[in-house]
Amino acid sequence: MVKETSSEGQVRFTTFLQHLEEARQLQLDWMTYGIDCVDLYVEDVDGDWLEKWGEEGEDEEVQRQKIVAAIAGFLESNDWVAVRIRKQFNDESKSLAEVAIELEKCLSILEPHERLFAVKKVLADGIKTTDNDLYAGLEYNDFELLDLAEELLEKFAENFRWVYGSN
Repeated sequence: MVKETSSEGQVRFTTFLQHLEEARQLQLDWMTYGIDCVDLYVEDVDGDWLEKWGEEGEDEEVQRQKIVAAIAGFLESNDWVAVRIRKQFNDESKSLAEVAIELEKCLSILEPHERLFAVKKVLADGIKTTDNDLYAGLEYNDFELLDLAEELLEKFAENFRWVYGSN
């Protein structure tokens, strides 16, 4: 066990020395060639990378729209989780497209615990209660919504692996 740790440390130290040597070589090339040393290290210095700089944002927007469309398609499906979610929003206060947009925003949250509660909040926004059943249903709805949010995230993980791969 001790030998494995020391060999791992040796590998890390060797890697560090290689990076240090590369940095020293870059510094030497900078001192020797000036700004022209960039040509030694960068392949596409004279390319059109500056003109294409903002195009990555458009690709992200297209990807986001694909995710929203996939979520909306899932919400319209006959999956039992989708059916339960549609029942939450049966008063038509929000369209399924609006719900899909909000759920897509939830998927961008990195922390799983925070993502779960963000989805629960989206689902809770669909509940309309009357004064008579407000107190009686709060605790039940809270647990039910948490379970539904967990089930929804599990369905997303099963059906939309490409979404989770991009986040």
